[in-house]
Amino acid sequence: MEQVVERQNMLAACKRVERNGGAPGVDGIPTERLRDQIRAEWPRIREELLAGTYRPKPVRRVEIPKPGGGKRMLGIPTVMDRLIQQALLQVLMPIFEPQFSESSFGFRPGRRAHDAVKKARQYVEEGYEWAVDLDIEKFFDRVNHDILMARVARKVTDKRVLKLIRRYLQAGVMVNGVVMEREEGTPQGGPLSPLLANILLDDLDKELEKRGHKFVRYADDCNIYVKSKRAGERVMESIRNFLQERLKLKINEQKSAVDRPWKLKFLGFSMYKPKAGVILIRLAPQTIDRVKTKIREITARNKPVSMAERIEHLNAYLGGWIGYFALAD
Repeated sequence: MEQVVERQNMLAACKRVERNGGAPGVDGIPTERLRDQIRAEWPRIREELLAGTYRPKPVRRVEIPKPGGGKRMLGIPTVMDRLIQQALLQVLMPIFEPQFSESSFGFRPGRRAHDAVKKARQYVEEGYEWAVDLDIEKFFDRVNHDILMARVARKVTDKRVLKLIRRYLQAGVMVNGVVMEREEGTPQGGPLSPLLANILLDDLDKELEKRGHKFVRYADDCNIYVKSKRAGERVMESIRNFLQERLKLKINEQKSAVDRPWKLKFLGFSMYKPKAGVILIRLAPQTIDRVKTKIREITARNKPVSMAERIEHLNAYLGGWIGYFALAD
């Protein structure tokens, strides 16, 4: 814990939280006032962290629409808790990062979704022309705290750090002014959640490696590449059992499938095979529809904004897609 609250680590965490911005948590304090809060409260909070008595505030629940329909629940921590989580992340990442699989691409330094898609194409080019597309049902809502903490404790021995992480996992969710307790799940929205997800799903990666499978995982999206439909069905069944028994997680049967890669979508892309031996990448039709819809929203004539603002918003949106357009063949 001394490494977490060390001055240089906290300064780096503060700069990252300020750069990321984001909405305020349940206390209503915006990122712009973080330094004022640090000056007023940090001596007390630091002592509580070192003593192992600090208790995080509940997260503020926010619902955002999913591209394919439905809603994703985000848990927005207070800006002070984002600061502490970021400081924890900076100490924990170097401990866990070296153990992670080469086939894991999500939320890791120097790795992007583009790298995952290119690796997937490589496997298909090598003749693994069937994909087991795994969708873990409500992953971030279903994470078992005891199983996750057991994996964190494999490499972290400071009981204060372990207790603090568990308290972040168990921090309630505020809905309409009422705090609801949480017994499972890790809320999306805090700096620590992606690392915790990778720590838990590293068990899946290690199992797939042990079996010699070709696979690509990005957070809770995982595709395994095999040479026949029958092999894919066997893999689907065995991994379904592994996730249920080892990690207490379920596969979303409606969104998981064994099929040809060019009939599936992975991280917004799909593949196509114009001729034998040639595998190309393109934006999935659903992704293209989403981009078109957003462009129509930005350029709608009934929006009361100036042409200059409209162009600025459009450029900002399309700028975020440049890398995706470049990846498509």
